[in-house]
Amino acid sequence: MRTHRRERIRVILCGGAVTAGLLASCTVLPGGAPGSGSGRGEHPGTPPPSASAAPVASADPLVGAFLGSGDEGVRRIRGMERWLGGTRLRAGHTYLPGRLWSDIEGDPGFLEPWARWRRADRDRLLVLNVPMAARNEARLPDRRVRALLRQGAAGHFDGHYRTLAERLVRQRLADTVLVLGWEMNGTTYTHRCGPDPAAWKAYWRRIVTTMRSVPGQRFRFDFAPSRGRDAIPWPRCYPGDDVVDVLGMDAYDQPAGMPFEEQVREPYGLRAHIEFAARHRKPVSYPEWGLFRNGDNAEYVRGMLAWMGRYKPLYQTISDYCPHGVWRCHRNPTSSATYRMALFAEPRPPKPPRQSEQPRPGRPSRPPATPPRPWWERCWNVGGHCVRLDWLRLWAG
Repeated sequence: MRTHRRERIRVILCGGAVTAGLLASCTVLPGGAPGSGSGRGEHPGTPPPSASAAPVASADPLVGAFLGSGDEGVRRIRGMERWLGGTRLRAGHTYLPGRLWSDIEGDPGFLEPWARWRRADRDRLLVLNVPMAARNEARLPDRRVRALLRQGAAGHFDGHYRTLAERLVRQRLADTVLVLGWEMNGTTYTHRCGPDPAAWKAYWRRIVTTMRSVPGQRFRFDFAPSRGRDAIPWPRCYPGDDVVDVLGMDAYDQPAGMPFEEQVREPYGLRAHIEFAARHRKPVSYPEWGLFRNGDNAEYVRGMLAWMGRYKPLYQTISDYCPHGVWRCHRNPTSSATYRMALFAEPRPPKPPRQSEQPRPGRPSRPPATPPRPWWERCWNVGGHCVRLDWLRLWAG
Protein backbone atom coordinates (compact mmCIF):
# COMPACT_ATOMS: atom_id res chain seq x y z
CA MET A 1 0.00 0.00 0.00
CA ARG A 2 1.19 3.47 -0.72
CA THR A 3 2.98 5.48 1.95
CA HIS A 4 0.43 8.29 2.11
CA ARG A 5 -2.23 5.84 3.36
CA ARG A 6 -0.20 4.16 6.08
CA GLU A 7 -1.11 6.44 8.95
CA ARG A 8 -4.82 6.12 8.19
CA ILE A 9 -4.55 2.33 7.99
CA ARG A 10 -2.77 2.36 11.35
CA VAL A 11 -5.63 4.31 12.89
CA ILE A 12 -8.19 1.86 11.47
CA LEU A 13 -6.28 -1.12 12.79
CA CYS A 14 -5.85 0.51 16.19
CA GLY A 15 -9.59 1.09 16.38
CA GLY A 16 -10.17 -2.57 15.67
CA ALA A 17 -7.73 -3.55 18.41
CA VAL A 18 -9.48 -1.43 21.00
CA THR A 19 -12.99 -2.57 20.12
CA ALA A 20 -12.39 -6.21 19.32
CA GLY A 21 -9.03 -7.08 20.86
CA LEU A 22 -7.90 -8.28 17.46
CA LEU A 23 -4.47 -6.79 17.08
CA ALA A 24 -1.68 -6.65 19.61
CA SER A 25 -0.18 -3.40 18.31
CA CYS A 26 -1.19 -0.41 16.24
CA THR A 27 2.01 -0.27 14.22
CA VAL A 28 1.35 -3.40 12.24
CA LEU A 29 1.26 -2.12 8.67
CA PRO A 30 4.19 0.26 8.49
CA GLY A 31 6.25 -1.06 11.35
CA GLY A 32 9.24 -3.36 11.44
CA ALA A 33 10.72 -5.94 9.10
CA PRO A 34 8.61 -8.99 8.29
CA GLY A 35 9.33 -11.85 10.61
CA SER A 36 11.24 -9.71 13.09
CA GLY A 37 9.49 -11.37 16.01
CA SER A 38 8.41 -8.04 17.46
CA GLY A 39 4.82 -9.19 17.79
CA ARG A 40 3.46 -6.32 15.72
CA GLY A 41 0.51 -7.38 13.62
CA GLU A 42 0.05 -10.59 15.57
CA HIS A 43 -2.91 -11.53 17.73
CA PRO A 44 -3.25 -12.38 21.41
CA GLY A 45 -1.99 -15.87 22.04
CA THR A 46 -0.27 -16.08 18.64
CA PRO A 47 3.48 -16.56 19.00
CA PRO A 48 5.53 -14.19 16.83
CA PRO A 49 7.18 -15.69 13.76
CA SER A 50 10.82 -16.60 13.86
CA ALA A 51 13.38 -14.41 12.16
CA SER A 52 13.62 -16.93 9.32
CA ALA A 53 9.88 -16.74 8.59
CA ALA A 54 10.14 -13.86 6.13
CA PRO A 55 9.13 -14.55 2.52
CA VAL A 56 10.49 -12.42 -0.29
CA ALA A 57 8.69 -9.12 0.25
CA SER A 58 7.38 -7.08 -2.64
CA ALA A 59 8.66 -3.51 -2.80
CA ASP A 60 5.33 -2.31 -4.18
CA PRO A 61 2.47 -4.76 -3.46
CA LEU A 62 -0.33 -4.57 -6.02
CA VAL A 63 -3.95 -4.36 -4.95
CA GLY A 64 -6.83 -5.58 -7.08
CA ALA A 65 -10.14 -7.40 -7.06
CA PHE A 66 -11.90 -10.11 -8.97
CA LEU A 67 -14.89 -8.28 -10.47
CA GLY A 68 -15.93 -10.68 -13.24
CA SER A 69 -14.21 -13.02 -15.68
CA GLY A 70 -15.01 -11.32 -18.98
CA ASP A 71 -15.06 -7.74 -20.23
CA GLU A 72 -17.52 -6.86 -17.44
CA GLY A 73 -14.67 -7.41 -15.00
CA VAL A 74 -12.54 -4.89 -16.87
CA ARG A 75 -15.35 -2.31 -16.96
CA ARG A 76 -15.98 -2.60 -13.22
CA ILE A 77 -12.39 -1.79 -12.30
CA ARG A 78 -12.92 1.91 -12.90
CA GLY A 79 -16.11 1.91 -10.80
CA MET A 80 -14.34 0.34 -7.84
CA GLU A 81 -11.46 2.78 -8.22
CA ARG A 82 -13.95 5.66 -7.99
CA TRP A 83 -15.51 4.06 -4.89
CA LEU A 84 -12.01 3.99 -3.38
CA GLY A 85 -11.52 7.68 -4.04
CA GLY A 86 -9.21 7.18 -7.00
CA THR A 87 -7.04 4.37 -5.62
CA ARG A 88 -5.64 2.45 -8.58
CA LEU A 89 -6.37 -1.26 -8.83
CA ARG A 90 -3.21 -2.40 -10.58
CA ALA A 91 -3.82 -6.15 -10.29
CA GLY A 92 -6.46 -7.41 -12.70
CA HIS A 93 -7.73 -10.92 -12.01
CA THR A 94 -9.68 -13.30 -14.21
CA TYR A 95 -10.21 -17.04 -14.76
CA LEU A 96 -10.13 -19.10 -17.91
CA PRO A 97 -13.29 -21.18 -18.23
CA GLY A 98 -12.68 -24.85 -17.60
CA ARG A 99 -15.56 -26.56 -19.38
CA LEU A 100 -13.76 -27.39 -22.65
CA TRP A 101 -10.12 -27.68 -23.66
CA SER A 102 -10.76 -24.89 -26.16
CA ASP A 103 -11.60 -22.62 -23.18
CA ILE A 104 -8.32 -23.48 -21.48
CA GLU A 105 -6.43 -22.60 -24.67
CA GLY A 106 -7.42 -18.95 -24.08
CA ASP A 107 -9.91 -17.76 -26.67
CA PRO A 108 -8.56 -14.51 -28.17
CA GLY A 109 -11.94 -12.83 -27.78
CA PHE A 110 -11.89 -13.63 -24.08
CA LEU A 111 -8.34 -12.37 -23.58
CA GLU A 112 -8.57 -9.18 -25.64
CA PRO A 113 -10.36 -6.89 -23.10
CA TRP A 114 -7.83 -7.85 -20.44
CA ALA A 115 -4.97 -7.38 -22.87
CA ARG A 116 -6.15 -3.82 -23.66
CA TRP A 117 -6.43 -3.04 -19.95
CA ARG A 118 -2.96 -4.44 -19.26
CA ARG A 119 -1.30 -2.68 -22.20
CA ALA A 120 -2.73 0.70 -21.19
CA ASP A 121 -0.39 0.94 -18.18
CA ARG A 122 2.91 -0.85 -17.75
CA ASP A 123 2.48 -0.75 -13.94
CA ARG A 124 -0.47 -3.14 -14.14
CA LEU A 125 -0.37 -6.91 -13.70
CA LEU A 126 -2.73 -9.52 -15.12
CA VAL A 127 -3.41 -12.55 -12.91
CA LEU A 128 -4.93 -15.45 -14.85
CA ASN A 129 -6.24 -18.63 -13.21
CA VAL A 130 -5.61 -21.60 -15.49
CA PRO A 131 -7.39 -24.97 -15.04
CA MET A 132 -5.40 -28.16 -15.47
CA ALA A 133 -8.30 -30.16 -16.89
CA ALA A 134 -11.44 -29.76 -18.95
CA ARG A 135 -14.78 -30.33 -17.20
CA ASN A 136 -13.01 -28.78 -14.24
CA GLU A 137 -16.11 -28.44 -12.04
CA ALA A 138 -17.87 -31.65 -13.09
CA ARG A 139 -17.28 -33.46 -9.78
CA LEU A 140 -15.54 -36.37 -11.48
CA PRO A 141 -14.70 -39.37 -9.26
CA ASP A 142 -11.18 -39.88 -7.96
CA ARG A 143 -10.44 -42.75 -10.34
CA ARG A 144 -11.22 -40.53 -13.34
CA VAL A 145 -9.16 -37.66 -11.92
CA ARG A 146 -6.25 -40.01 -11.32
CA ALA A 147 -6.35 -41.17 -14.94
CA LEU A 148 -6.42 -37.57 -16.22
CA LEU A 149 -3.47 -36.55 -14.05
CA ARG A 150 -1.43 -39.44 -15.37
CA GLN A 151 -2.36 -38.60 -18.96
CA GLY A 152 -1.28 -35.01 -18.36
CA ALA A 153 2.01 -36.09 -16.81
CA ALA A 154 2.64 -38.21 -19.92
CA GLY A 155 2.24 -35.15 -22.17
CA HIS A 156 -1.22 -35.82 -23.64
CA PHE A 157 -2.38 -32.24 -23.05
CA ASP A 158 0.79 -30.31 -23.90
CA GLY A 159 -0.67 -28.84 -27.08
CA HIS A 160 -3.42 -27.00 -25.22
CA TYR A 161 -0.94 -25.19 -22.98
CA ARG A 162 1.41 -24.40 -25.82
CA THR A 163 -1.52 -22.77 -27.63
CA LEU A 164 -2.38 -20.75 -24.51
CA ALA A 165 1.21 -19.56 -24.12
CA GLU A 166 1.43 -18.53 -27.78
CA ARG A 167 -1.84 -16.59 -27.57
CA LEU A 168 -0.77 -14.77 -24.43
CA VAL A 169 2.52 -13.75 -26.03
CA ARG A 170 0.69 -12.65 -29.19
CA GLN A 171 -1.64 -10.48 -27.09
CA ARG A 172 1.39 -8.90 -25.37
CA LEU A 173 0.52 -10.62 -22.12
CA ALA A 174 3.85 -12.40 -21.81
CA ASP A 175 4.38 -11.25 -18.19
CA THR A 176 1.08 -12.66 -16.88
CA VAL A 177 1.01 -14.41 -13.51
CA LEU A 178 -0.60 -17.83 -14.07
CA VAL A 179 -2.40 -19.35 -11.08
CA LEU A 180 -2.22 -22.91 -12.34
CA GLY A 181 -4.42 -25.61 -10.79
CA TRP A 182 -5.55 -23.42 -7.86
CA GLU A 183 -6.96 -24.92 -4.64
CA MET A 184 -5.52 -28.28 -5.61
CA ASN A 185 -5.66 -29.45 -1.98
CA GLY A 186 -9.48 -29.42 -1.99
CA THR A 187 -12.23 -31.44 -3.62
CA THR A 188 -13.99 -28.84 -5.80
CA TYR A 189 -12.01 -29.12 -9.02
CA THR A 190 -11.07 -31.88 -11.42
CA HIS A 191 -7.49 -30.61 -11.23
CA ARG A 192 -7.28 -31.62 -7.55
CA CYS A 193 -4.13 -33.24 -6.24
CA GLY A 194 -5.45 -35.76 -3.73
CA PRO A 195 -6.14 -38.75 -6.00
CA ASP A 196 -2.47 -38.93 -7.11
CA PRO A 197 -0.03 -36.31 -5.73
CA ALA A 198 2.96 -37.70 -7.64
CA ALA A 199 1.12 -37.53 -10.97
CA TRP A 200 -0.21 -34.06 -10.12
CA LYS A 201 3.28 -32.71 -9.49
CA ALA A 202 4.63 -34.30 -12.66
CA TYR A 203 1.73 -32.82 -14.65
CA TRP A 204 2.32 -29.31 -13.23
CA ARG A 205 5.99 -29.57 -14.20
CA ARG A 206 5.00 -30.68 -17.70
CA ILE A 207 2.67 -27.68 -18.18
CA VAL A 208 5.24 -25.16 -16.91
CA THR A 209 7.99 -26.64 -19.09
CA THR A 210 5.71 -26.53 -22.14
CA MET A 211 4.64 -22.92 -21.62
CA ARG A 212 8.16 -21.72 -20.85
CA SER A 213 9.34 -23.19 -24.15
CA VAL A 214 7.36 -20.59 -26.14
CA PRO A 215 9.60 -17.72 -27.37
CA GLY A 216 8.96 -14.33 -25.77
CA GLN A 217 7.24 -15.58 -22.62
CA ARG A 218 8.03 -14.17 -19.17
CA PHE A 219 5.31 -15.97 -17.24
CA ARG A 220 5.33 -16.43 -13.48
CA PHE A 221 3.60 -19.51 -12.09
CA ASP A 222 1.67 -19.17 -8.83
CA PHE A 223 1.09 -22.26 -6.66
CA ALA A 224 -2.06 -21.33 -4.69
CA PRO A 225 -3.72 -23.86 -2.36
CA SER A 226 -6.68 -23.02 -0.17
CA ARG A 227 -5.91 -22.13 3.45
CA GLY A 228 -5.78 -25.07 5.86
CA ARG A 229 -5.49 -28.78 5.38
CA ASP A 230 -8.65 -29.35 3.32
CA ALA A 231 -8.56 -32.81 1.65
CA ILE A 232 -4.76 -33.16 1.64
CA PRO A 233 -1.91 -31.15 3.17
CA TRP A 234 -0.95 -28.77 0.39
CA PRO A 235 2.86 -29.16 0.84
CA ARG A 236 2.44 -32.71 -0.47
CA CYS A 237 1.43 -31.19 -3.81
CA TYR A 238 4.33 -28.72 -4.11
CA PRO A 239 6.03 -29.47 -7.46
CA GLY A 240 9.43 -27.86 -6.83
CA ASP A 241 11.15 -24.50 -6.63
CA ASP A 242 12.31 -24.57 -10.25
CA VAL A 243 8.72 -24.57 -11.55
CA VAL A 244 7.10 -22.25 -8.98
CA ASP A 245 7.65 -18.49 -8.96
CA VAL A 246 5.04 -17.33 -6.42
CA LEU A 247 3.49 -19.05 -3.39
CA GLY A 248 -0.14 -18.03 -3.22
CA MET A 249 -2.98 -18.88 -0.89
CA ASP A 250 -6.74 -18.54 -1.24
CA ALA A 251 -7.91 -17.46 2.22
CA TYR A 252 -11.58 -16.95 3.06
CA ASP A 253 -13.22 -16.30 6.42
CA GLN A 254 -14.15 -19.89 7.15
CA PRO A 255 -15.13 -22.21 8.78
CA ALA A 256 -17.94 -20.68 10.80
CA GLY A 257 -16.85 -19.39 14.18
CA MET A 258 -13.09 -19.56 13.53
CA PRO A 259 -11.43 -16.30 14.66
CA PHE A 260 -8.68 -14.76 12.57
CA GLU A 261 -5.93 -15.69 15.05
CA GLU A 262 -6.83 -19.36 14.62
CA GLN A 263 -6.74 -18.98 10.83
CA VAL A 264 -3.18 -17.79 11.34
CA ARG A 265 -2.16 -20.65 13.63
CA GLU A 266 -4.06 -23.64 12.24
CA PRO A 267 -2.12 -26.43 10.51
CA TYR A 268 -1.33 -25.36 6.92
CA GLY A 269 -2.80 -21.95 7.67
CA LEU A 270 -1.57 -18.42 7.11
CA ARG A 271 1.54 -18.74 9.27
CA ALA A 272 2.51 -22.09 7.75
CA HIS A 273 2.18 -20.53 4.30
CA ILE A 274 4.49 -17.63 5.21
CA GLU A 275 7.07 -19.94 6.76
CA PHE A 276 6.98 -22.29 3.77
CA ALA A 277 7.55 -19.35 1.41
CA ALA A 278 10.43 -18.14 3.56
CA ARG A 279 12.15 -21.53 3.43
CA HIS A 280 11.78 -21.65 -0.34
CA ARG A 281 12.68 -17.96 -0.84
CA LYS A 282 9.51 -17.13 -2.75
CA PRO A 283 7.18 -14.11 -2.71
CA VAL A 284 3.63 -14.73 -1.57
CA SER A 285 0.27 -13.74 -3.01
CA TYR A 286 -3.40 -13.87 -2.08
CA PRO A 287 -5.27 -14.45 -5.37
CA GLU A 288 -8.59 -14.95 -3.55
CA TRP A 289 -9.63 -13.64 -0.18
CA GLY A 290 -12.83 -12.38 1.34
CA LEU A 291 -15.75 -13.06 3.64
CA PHE A 292 -17.60 -16.37 3.64
CA ARG A 293 -18.89 -18.25 6.69
CA ASN A 294 -18.99 -15.56 9.39
CA GLY A 295 -21.12 -12.86 7.81
CA ASP A 296 -20.20 -9.19 7.91
CA ASN A 297 -16.87 -9.49 9.71
CA ALA A 298 -14.86 -6.27 9.85
CA GLU A 299 -12.39 -7.85 12.29
CA TYR A 300 -11.44 -10.38 9.64
CA VAL A 301 -10.96 -7.66 7.03
CA ARG A 302 -8.73 -5.72 9.42
CA GLY A 303 -6.81 -8.89 10.21
CA MET A 304 -6.18 -9.75 6.56
CA LEU A 305 -5.17 -6.19 5.67
CA ALA A 306 -2.76 -6.18 8.61
CA TRP A 307 -1.35 -9.57 7.64
CA MET A 308 -0.82 -8.55 4.01
CA GLY A 309 0.57 -5.20 5.07
CA ARG A 310 3.14 -6.98 7.18
CA TYR A 311 4.27 -9.62 4.69
CA LYS A 312 3.92 -7.55 1.49
CA PRO A 313 2.64 -10.00 -1.12
CA LEU A 314 3.35 -9.56 -4.80
CA TYR A 315 -0.39 -8.91 -5.19
CA GLN A 316 -3.70 -9.44 -3.42
CA THR A 317 -7.14 -9.54 -5.06
CA ILE A 318 -10.31 -9.68 -3.01
CA SER A 319 -13.23 -11.68 -4.45
CA ASP A 320 -15.76 -8.90 -4.83
CA TYR A 321 -19.15 -10.56 -5.18
CA CYS A 322 -21.59 -11.92 -2.60
CA PRO A 323 -21.03 -13.34 -0.09
CA HIS A 324 -17.32 -12.50 -0.23
CA GLY A 325 -17.15 -8.89 -1.37
CA VAL A 326 -17.06 -5.35 -0.06
CA TRP A 327 -18.02 -3.11 -2.99
CA ARG A 328 -20.68 -5.04 -4.92
CA CYS A 329 -22.05 -7.00 -1.95
CA HIS A 330 -24.32 -4.92 0.29
CA ARG A 331 -24.59 -7.68 2.90
CA ASN A 332 -21.30 -6.58 4.46
CA PRO A 333 -21.61 -2.88 5.34
CA THR A 334 -19.12 -2.74 8.22
CA SER A 335 -16.55 -4.81 6.35
CA SER A 336 -17.11 -2.60 3.32
CA ALA A 337 -16.52 0.57 5.35
CA THR A 338 -13.37 -0.92 6.90
CA TYR A 339 -11.92 -1.93 3.54
CA ARG A 340 -12.81 1.37 1.90
CA MET A 341 -11.38 3.48 4.70
CA ALA A 342 -8.12 1.53 4.64
CA LEU A 343 -7.62 1.86 0.88
CA PHE A 344 -9.31 5.19 0.18
CA ALA A 345 -7.04 7.53 -1.76
CA GLU A 346 -5.98 10.57 0.22
CA PRO A 347 -6.67 13.77 -1.73
CA ARG A 348 -3.64 15.81 -2.68
CA PRO A 349 -3.28 19.04 -0.72
CA PRO A 350 -3.64 22.18 -2.83
CA LYS A 351 -0.42 23.82 -3.91
CA PRO A 352 0.37 27.06 -2.05
CA PRO A 353 0.13 30.19 -4.20
CA ARG A 354 3.39 31.18 -5.76
CA GLN A 355 4.87 34.29 -4.20
CA SER A 356 7.21 36.29 -6.38
CA GLU A 357 9.15 37.69 -3.43
CA GLN A 358 10.13 34.23 -2.15
CA PRO A 359 13.64 33.18 -3.25
CA ARG A 360 14.09 29.99 -5.19
CA PRO A 361 15.47 27.10 -3.13
CA GLY A 362 19.24 26.92 -3.24
CA ARG A 363 19.74 30.43 -4.61
CA PRO A 364 20.56 33.55 -2.56
CA SER A 365 17.85 36.17 -2.40
CA ARG A 366 18.44 39.43 -4.23
CA PRO A 367 18.05 42.73 -2.41
CA PRO A 368 15.29 44.96 -3.77
CA ALA A 369 16.44 47.20 -6.60
CA THR A 370 17.47 50.75 -5.52
CA PRO A 371 15.88 53.48 -7.63
CA PRO A 372 18.44 55.71 -9.44
CA ARG A 373 19.42 58.91 -7.66
CA PRO A 374 18.25 62.21 -9.25
CA TRP A 375 20.85 64.09 -11.29
CA TRP A 376 21.20 66.93 -8.83
CA GLU A 377 22.36 64.58 -6.06
CA ARG A 378 25.08 62.98 -8.13
CA CYS A 379 28.73 63.70 -7.45
CA TRP A 380 30.61 65.22 -10.41
CA ASN A 381 34.38 64.77 -10.29
CA VAL A 382 36.10 68.09 -11.03
CA GLY A 383 39.85 68.27 -10.28
CA GLY A 384 39.62 65.53 -7.69
CA HIS A 385 36.79 67.32 -5.91
CA CYS A 386 33.13 66.26 -5.64
CA VAL A 387 30.93 68.92 -7.09
CA ARG A 388 27.18 68.58 -6.63
CA LEU A 389 24.73 70.65 -8.62
CA ASP A 390 21.75 70.49 -6.29
CA TRP A 391 22.09 74.31 -5.86
CA LEU A 392 20.85 74.63 -9.43
CA ARG A 393 17.63 72.90 -8.34
CA LEU A 394 17.25 75.42 -5.50
CA TRP A 395 17.97 78.35 -7.85
CA ALA A 396 15.44 77.07 -10.33
CA GLY A 397 12.94 77.35 -7.55
